[in-house]
Amino acid sequence: MAAGDKLVVTGDNVNLREGPSADAAVLQTCAKGTRANEVSRQGDWVEVVLDAQNPVGGFMAAQFLSAAAAAGSGYVGRVTLDNVVPMFPGTPRGNIDTNLPFVTAGLTALGLDDRQMLLMALGTIRAETASFRPIPEGQSRYNTAPGGTPFGLYDPPSQTAKNLGNTQSGDGARFKGRGYVQLTGRDNYARVGRQLDVDLVANPDLGCDGKTAGLILAQFLKNNESRIRGALADNDLRTARKLVNGGSLGLEDFTAAYNTGLKTLPVA
Repeated sequence: MAAGDKLVVTGDNVNLREGPSADAAVLQTCAKGTRANEVSRQGDWVEVVLDAQNPVGGFMAAQFLSAAAAAGSGYVGRVTLDNVVPMFPGTPRGNIDTNLPFVTAGLTALGLDDRQMLLMALGTIRAETASFRPIPEGQSRYNTAPGGTPFGLYDPPSQTAKNLGNTQSGDGARFKGRGYVQLTGRDNYARVGRQLDVDLVANPDLGCDGKTAGLILAQFLKNNESRIRGALADNDLRTARKLVNGGSLGLEDFTAAYNTGLKTLPVA
């Protein structure tokens, strides 16, 4: 990190202090995902100015800060927060501000940084994690039997476990859905991990790390790129959604976000 860098708070309820000391007065408590601009470093402390409508300056412990994802270049670099917010009614603007750079960085890394694939990515997020955050799958009747082990319906010897490539007891919970797109099952964690050169089998919680989740979403789209592009060119949103989800779950939200984005995103 260096002066002028864009930073993001990685801890929960991190204090912004008046000076570079744990004894200094607390000016403000910041939530995970809060963005800031670096001014200088003093040992284990970073002087920052919060990126907000009413900027506040102070010091934060360096261990709770990391570099924010780059916004991307080319087409995605021209897309602003105001272009995207209308696609996610009811979603906190701060969630989009924090996570959009991870999504565009992932698309850029996989060569998908164009209008069509950004619309696809954002529509997918609306359908799968409308909060615009990488999230873990919650327990439901689809993955957990009444009174049963959490995610036990994903464990062998069930047919679902076979479909997901789950081979061991506990794989259901270990490889539950995570991310902007719900990466689920041992086989998917292994396959996408190999493609990204990230050991997701050993570290499944990385699926909820913003940077990694952005790459996972992009890889999902990359794996079916030609068919997705063909479906979108034909305005066949049902097929485009099925190529990611395997069905029509979330199609209404996907379609609403996609059609809104056609109006609000910059023309290529």
